[in-house]
Amino acid sequence: MSNFIQVTPFMHVKDIGKALAFFNDILGFKTLFRQENYAYLHRETVGFRILEECGPDGAPPGNRRFAYYIDVRDVDQLYAELKPKLDTLPKGDVYGPVNQPYGQRELLVLAPDGNLIAFGHALAEN
Repeated sequence: MSNFIQVTPFMHVKDIGKALAFFNDILGFKTLFRQENYAYLHRETVGFRILEECGPDGAPPGNRRFAYYIDVRDVDQLYAELKPKLDTLPKGDVYGPVNQPYGQRELLVLAPDGNLIAFGHALAEN
């Protein structure tokens, strides 16, 4: 039996309220734990730990943009589920679903803090 369960990355944000609204209301995650500047979100087998910046010891210096890749079984099914809520996001914050030249079908969604959430599955080989 494997000892590894899942990866739950920390996402540093400026506004935890906006981040939680985005993940819960747009992407269908559920907040399982919440403190003042920290929350744990989960959907199926994917978790995120959201941490609101607390001054200079918050997010790493430099470019705040991070990309998080979530492997799914069917990007188009997920897109159909999320589309009504994705349509409420600013134009340009959603890209796809699209077949990529590196053999993945992907849906890219830009979170309020500039973090990129990518959903994808491998394309079947011909």
